[in-house]
Amino acid sequence: MKSIQHSYTWVMLTLVLLIAVSVCAQQPAQPQQPAAPRTQEENNAQRYFTDTVLINQDGQRMRFYTDLLKDKTVIIDTFFATCQASCLPMNRNLAQIQEGLGDRLGKDVHILSISVDPTVDTPTLLKAYARKLNAKPGWYFLTGDKESIEFILKKLGQFVDDKNDHLNIFIIGNNRTGLWKKAFGLAKSEELMKVVESVVNDPGSATAKP
Repeated sequence: MKSIQHSYTWVMLTLVLLIAVSVCAQQPAQPQQPAAPRTQEENNAQRYFTDTVLINQDGQRMRFYTDLLKDKTVIIDTFFATCQASCLPMNRNLAQIQEGLGDRLGKDVHILSISVDPTVDTPTLLKAYARKLNAKPGWYFLTGDKESIEFILKKLGQFVDDKNDHLNIFIIGNNRTGLWKKAFGLAKSEELMKVVESVVNDPGSATAKP
């Protein structure tokens, strides 16, 4: 599992949510088939993130790991639709990132905007919010029952007691390679795009020398 570091001063240096996933990297090396480490990492990631069901802006039920994270690079933020402060500027940055991703969005990359106010943020409300941002397929605005949302937010290290205290952070992770970074969601969109590109294009261990 890679260390979560990069040179931007506004990027945080640690990502606690992958502690469970990184356990496998601490185990003694064992003779194994080349595909085995990847399978083990997938299993650990699925166990950690789980297939807790959330609901997107179209009212569709989505399993968090299998439908949203597996084999994808994800850009995750937390928000609520009635927010009058940082939420809209952050999501406008995501709209710019969406344009930069082009046809990779929905194929290799998912954007996940998770509501911290699920009792108010219904799929209908999130659908209207998504329209304001011209959200394209692959950008999911997620709500669900309070317990499921809180469970996922805690897994991501993004849970807050008061919705107004939500973090202005993007979590950017490549599930295929295990590279995860955090970035300040109110930074300039072009700087954020550089971080996104570094994670999307991460070669992982495939090109590493034995």
